[in-house]
Order: sequence, then C-alpha cells, then structure tokens
Amino acid sequence: MSELATENNPLLVAIVGSGPSGFYACEALLKSDLAVKVTMLERLPSPYGLVRSGVAPDHPKLKQAIQVYAKIAEDENFRLLANVTVGKDISVAELLDTHHFVIFANGAESDRKLGIPGEDLPGSHTATEFVGWYNGHPDYRETTFDLSHHTAVIIGQGNVAADVARILSKSVDELRHTDIAEHALDVLSESKIKEIHVVGRRGPAQVKFTPKELREFENLELCQTIIDPAELILNPESGAELEDKSNSGQRKIYQQLSKLADIQGPSKARSCQFTFLKSPSKLLGSERLERIEFERNALSGEALSQSARGTGDTFELNAGLLFRSIGYRGVAMPGLPFDNNKGLIPNIEGRIVENGEHLTGLYVTGWIKRGPTGIIGTNRADSVATVQSLMEDLKTLDAEIDKSGADGVCNLLLSRNVRYVSFEEWKKIDQSEIDRGQPKEKPREKFTYIREMLELI
Repeated sequence: MSELATENNPLLVAIVGSGPSGFYACEALLKSDLAVKVTMLERLPSPYGLVRSGVAPDHPKLKQAIQVYAKIAEDENFRLLANVTVGKDISVAELLDTHHFVIFANGAESDRKLGIPGEDLPGSHTATEFVGWYNGHPDYRETTFDLSHHTAVIIGQGNVAADVARILSKSVDELRHTDIAEHALDVLSESKIKEIHVVGRRGPAQVKFTPKELREFENLELCQTIIDPAELILNPESGAELEDKSNSGQRKIYQQLSKLADIQGPSKARSCQFTFLKSPSKLLGSERLERIEFERNALSGEALSQSARGTGDTFELNAGLLFRSIGYRGVAMPGLPFDNNKGLIPNIEGRIVENGEHLTGLYVTGWIKRGPTGIIGTNRADSVATVQSLMEDLKTLDAEIDKSGADGVCNLLLSRNVRYVSFEEWKKIDQSEIDRGQPKEKPREKFTYIREMLELI
C-alpha cells in the first residue's frame, strides 16, 4: 500500500455534525496539501446546524455563511450522510473502524438550568425550545407556547435572549416575509403579550448583547423599549471596567443601552424592559407558572472580575411565561468521555482525552470542545486548530491498515435499514423549501417534520 494521505491511499476523516465548526474543519482538511476524503454525519436530514435552526429569521445576513458551506459540500472528496444519529444508528467505534480519524463537531444541544424551585412548571421554557420552534427545527415542531398571558420574562442578557425578546416584541407584519416557520407565525399572530422583561443577574456594564442586537430595539413597530436610567448608574468598579482600553466593546454596548434609555416616544401596544442586578429565586404557581420571585443583587469584586451576590431583598412579578437563556451545554455521546461539570468532551488542543491520555484517532471542535462562546466565524480558527493537531498526529498512523470510509458506513446503515440523506438529496429538499416560500414572499418555507423531508426524496 502507498504512503497514507496520497491519491492512491487518501486520509479518511469522519466529521460528526454539520454546523459551522464541522464545515470549517472539513474546509481545513480539503484545503490541505494532503489527499483527504471527508464523511460528514448529521442527525437531521438538513445540514448547517445552528445557522439554519438557531439564527433568528429576521437576521438573513447571518445565514449567508450557508453559501460557503454549500460550496465546500460540492467538493468531490466530500460525502454527507444526514439523518444518521451517531451513538444510535452507528457507533463511535464503527466510525473509527472505517476512518483514520473522527472529529466531533456536534455542538451544545442542551441548556443550563436555573436550579431553582418551580423551574419545571408549565409556562417555564428554555430559549432553545422557543428558538428551535420558530425556526422550524423538527425537534421542537410539537412544542407549544401559551402566549395568552400578559407578561413574559426572559432570564439572561446575551444575543439569544435578545432574539427571543425581539421575536416576542415584533408584529406579524415585521416577521411575515422572513423564513420564520408558518406554525410559529400563526401562534405569534394571536399573542396577548403586553410586557416583556429581559432580566440580568449582573449590571449594565457586564451584559453580553452586541451593540447591533440592541440597536434593533430602537424602532420596533408595536413595542417600546424601556430602560430605567437609574439602573444605568454604575458602581466605581463597573465604571473602571468601561474605562479599560481592553474593554472598548463593552463600552459601546453600555452606550447603546444609554441611548435606548433616552428614547422618548408615544406609548405602544407592547413594552420590552431591560433590567439588571436581579436573579430569579423561585417560580410560583399552582398548576402552571403564575409568579416569579426575584432577589436583587449587588456586585462585588475587582473591576473586570465582579460577581453578582444576592442581597436578600426579594420581590414578586406576575408572569405566565418564562424563558431561560443562561447558556448552552453539551450532551454526552455514547462511546466518548464527557465532563459533566463543564458540559464538554474533555480534550487537549482538540485531542479527546480520558484520564489525561489521548484516545487515538478521536478529536473535537466547536462548542462541544470549548463551550458555547463566540459567533459563527469564531469556529473557523477553532476548527483549524483541531485539524492542525490531527495533522501533527498523522505520523502515528499505520499506512497499511485498510479503511472503507463512507462506503463502509453506508453498508452498515443499509444493513440496519437506516435511510441516510445525501447532499444531492438535501439539495432537492432545499429547493423545495425555496419554492414553497415564493408564493408567500418568503426566502423559504421550511419542512418541519422529518417524514416530510424523507417523503420528498
């Protein structure tokens, strides 16, 4: 057999997950000077991960990254096997038997919990559920949200919390020509929500929104944005944080909050209030959520490392709907080690480790590697770094070991009656969604049931 990673004996790499980190890892492999064939496995029939199902429908520019991924997928050395669940339809060991290396890019699929009494009352939801629901994710197609209540509360002050608040704040006309799922638009059109509260445990100098996200709250058709100027008064340490040269981004966010607080205008049908230094301590209600108990917080510690501490001062707010948006966390994969405290696959420079030892051939990238941080583009450098570690380990492989690659995986799936979806088949689904959207002047009308996608092909 010829030398490994040459035309006659290509390097075979499986990538689990088809979101940004998976495609950027694929890109780095295919652009290398080596002969590489990539098999990408995806749980859903549709690729692109959170770019398809996590980006808000009124942010179409952020979805343009899909064009980059689609171009990568056209490479002759790329194979997509979608509608395949690793750990169920095929094992990690079988992927390693058929490929020289396996990279896990399966993201952070779950949410952090508040850990307070009443968290599981009906009416209390994760932001992930709501985002997946309005984006047409099949996992959340049957999830229901009761928008008949007057007040909704969002816990968290990052961009996902802003997305949830904005979708609740907007009129149906503002959303109608986006790719929002039709079932979500129907429910939102009947919404009775009048007040939206976006609550953060720390102060306005520590929020995790971006200025761009906040600017979108300046001119909503039906909703006025409220920030109490008194809540923007900073303690000395927070003032010092904003003066720090390394913290210019946070200073811009604070300036945008101040601008929102200054906006004066006629009252509107809805209000969205941003409020700080409060944490939910208890969710209350007999059969469903009726009230939320909050504790007021105070900041302690030095500038740039302050934490929020409860003061013991509590109050209640009547609310029938709550979304927690306090961060994602990974989910364990059968056949791999998992750090339950951090919600990550343990790794050193992208090499999956167990008890400090690298598990030969196994790598990780993206949120399941480093945690849910950064924006879409952040994943490129992260994936390139993991691929660099993989390339450094090439010398440890035996070129004489024969691997069957994507063909071997397909044979296993066929023997188990698993209907995998190729990229060519996905393109048929994709075009059908676009065609379905045209009569409604939408970019697309997504299929929201897996069976619909499979029936089409």
